[in-house]
Amino acid sequence: MQFCKKHPTLSLGMNYYLKLPILVFKFWFLEAPLSLLSYFLTLNKTLNQLLSLTLLFRTFFKPWKNEYRKGLVGVSILMGIFVKSCMILADLLFFLLVIIVEIFFTIGFIVLPILALVLLFVNI
Repeated sequence: MQFCKKHPTLSLGMNYYLKLPILVFKFWFLEAPLSLLSYFLTLNKTLNQLLSLTLLFRTFFKPWKNEYRKGLVGVSILMGIFVKSCMILADLLFFLLVIIVEIFFTIGFIVLPILALVLLFVNI
């Protein structure tokens, strides 16, 4: 009994060891994917701020470089629309790539233990 006091993990009892597979499944298939989703949402918000996507949409019809000289306003607005359209397209493509990687990572994370179990019983 003295040994169990020094090492508290040995005195957890059989009840804990019976619950361990359930705790692992709960972590792997519920808690971890929710944490990944939370992390990816934070990453996407930060990426949105870094790429200034909302700012580009808000200032879409404003002149490029705030050029308000007489005769250049129309050209400056058209130039702003052209440049901002290119920037928005590039940002959206990058954002789409990041979201696709996040989806594949999450699916891979969930499928990994299932795949490991399947590979144990398949003859290669």
